[in-house]
Amino acid sequence: MKKDNTELMKLAKESLNGKWGLAIGTFLVYELVIGGFQQASENYPYTSLILLFVAGPLAVGISVFSLNISRNNEARFEQIFGGFYNLKTSIIAYLLVVLFTVLWTLLLIIPGIIAAISYAMTFYIIADNPNVEAMDAIDKSKKMMDGYKLKYFYMGLRFFGLALLCILTLGIGFLWLIPYAHVTFAKFYDDIKENEFS
Repeated sequence: MKKDNTELMKLAKESLNGKWGLAIGTFLVYELVIGGFQQASENYPYTSLILLFVAGPLAVGISVFSLNISRNNEARFEQIFGGFYNLKTSIIAYLLVVLFTVLWTLLLIIPGIIAAISYAMTFYIIADNPNVEAMDAIDKSKKMMDGYKLKYFYMGLRFFGLALLCILTLGIGFLWLIPYAHVTFAKFYDDIKENEFS
């Protein structure tokens, strides 16, 4: 039986118990690496190209890390670099997700949002199935999200509300919110995967 968003968030908190330090440190490094490339691209445009080849593997790696915390498996900092062992699929998946989302957004904002939500499970799928091809992972994500896009959107709104509160803490609250959100969405992935294929 699928779980509601409140239960998934509660389960994510339980999975993070005793692992907050590891999660905060790992996500902080992840955000600093991505943010560093984005910042550098303002002065050095070629770094945008580097980011395209780094963001995909890191997205897979952070998905591996989040799934391990979510499933109460052993989670380690170095797992965020795991996507580099599946470099080709990670990069192609990232480029395709960005391309498809941009193309849908060019039509209208709403189709762009729907497309982004449809592709939201792509990197969890690659993290779970290292042998899957990029386009297959995207297609599988679209299939998995069929009937769950609105639920995912509502989950996103919850975290958006919490993000507004984090601004009141001068941003310090994001140190907890970002791992919390990622682990919750990992719970979401496992929940709809279980229902999709059960």
